[in-house]
Amino acid sequence: MPLSRSLPGLSVQADGQLSVRRNLPEEVPVAVVFDGTTQAVMMASPGDIADFAHGFALSEGFIETLDQIEEFEVVEHEVGIEARFWLTGERSKALETRRRKMAGPVGCGLCGIDSLEEASRALPTVTADPRFAACEVAHATDELRANQPLHDQTRAVHAAGFLLPGQGIVLAREDVGRHNALDKLIGALARQGIDPATGAFVMTSRVSVELIQKAAIAGCPVLIAVSAPTAHALRLADQAGITIAAFARGGGFDLYSHPHRIIPEAQDVP
Repeated sequence: MPLSRSLPGLSVQADGQLSVRRNLPEEVPVAVVFDGTTQAVMMASPGDIADFAHGFALSEGFIETLDQIEEFEVVEHEVGIEARFWLTGERSKALETRRRKMAGPVGCGLCGIDSLEEASRALPTVTADPRFAACEVAHATDELRANQPLHDQTRAVHAAGFLLPGQGIVLAREDVGRHNALDKLIGALARQGIDPATGAFVMTSRVSVELIQKAAIAGCPVLIAVSAPTAHALRLADQAGITIAAFARGGGFDLYSHPHRIIPEAQDVP
């Protein structure tokens, strides 16, 4: 499926009107299916679907490791895309138990839960300790911007990148949804055998609760974002041992929670 389409429009400005064509991002329903049963349907960009499905399965706890997958396929339909998993016996039984507890349909963000307590579930503590120079953090979103071809066409999608100390952005994924982009990145890292504990996630969005949850489950110790965190996201990050660098743009950033992973420089963060 195409990632974008050129569509006509009318640009209305103070000095008049002009017919235009814009490249607009595609958005399609993607069903994530385990052992023949649809677990979630989300609107997403139709690229890197295998990465998205694997990252979603990992970050939402449907699987713990890739070796719990017996078979996987992506099937395109006229109305959308199915990402189909078949799981090993024990994992399939565990998922069936989880499925029985679910009260209704699921969607993006907090998927497959049926209580407020589970929405605020305890997160694993991230103990990995990579170190980043302050200048790496300050310019991380600028570097990510250079890895966003779909954004260049449409100006309408988010991106998630993986920053390694001393190496820069080594992998990036794009999607209309910020959490979808992060799931794609997590899936791509897993499928390429790259440990999220060795680097930082870089986001083109605000920092919300579900991004902290996904980072903690993936074991990534640092999250860098171009925009603000929510107060609750910061509380969760502090509890989970995750370093948050927000408002990372224009050569600077705000540092919150577990700052020891960022190496200060004379004119930077004290």
